[in-house]
Amino acid sequence: MSPDLPPPDLPAPDRPDRPDLPDLPITFEPLPYAARLDARESAQIDLVVIHCTELPDLAMARRFGEEVLYPGSQTGNCGHFYIDRDGSAHQYAALDRVANHTRGYNPRSIGIELVNRGRYPDWLAAHHQAMDEPYTQAQVTALVALLQKLQAVLPSLRLIAGHEDLDTTQVPATDDPAVMVQRKRDPGPLFPWPRVLAAVALQRLVP
Repeated sequence: MSPDLPPPDLPAPDRPDRPDLPDLPITFEPLPYAARLDARESAQIDLVVIHCTELPDLAMARRFGEEVLYPGSQTGNCGHFYIDRDGSAHQYAALDRVANHTRGYNPRSIGIELVNRGRYPDWLAAHHQAMDEPYTQAQVTALVALLQKLQAVLPSLRLIAGHEDLDTTQVPATDDPAVMVQRKRDPGPLFPWPRVLAAVALQRLVP
């Protein structure tokens, strides 16, 4: 499978009642270790996982993505796609590669990261669990366009989830070990689930 998505004039699958969304240019910028990520068949992809970067900007998210965290494979943690606040879309890993973004779900899923500060920089501090940065209209529009494109090229794609839906692990807070906090809270309470689900033919997966 080519790392680049097909031309943007593909119709939105199963949504004949909605006009096509605007074109979504995608910049392909593979991570240095992208070719070392495990290969997979497109037929096994049935899930999209929505994340937020919990970092201040795309440049820092890129730096985090480039870090090698797994010595055996010489790879790190990353999503397949990143959508910046201005709606620009960037692809860091090919669809036919398994990206490390959600424990237990990577082989079957596509990871999409939305740039948003989340709980940065005190991710696991008990006093800093609010996620109060709203997602921009440009981000949500770009996300819906990307999801529709993915559905058009991946017939097996039928499910969508937030990272917080799939990783419900609790850990001791860094500022008070007696308090337990959620390890992952993204995309968080301000993510517009109703708007996204109304625009795509995907079912939300909440185990």
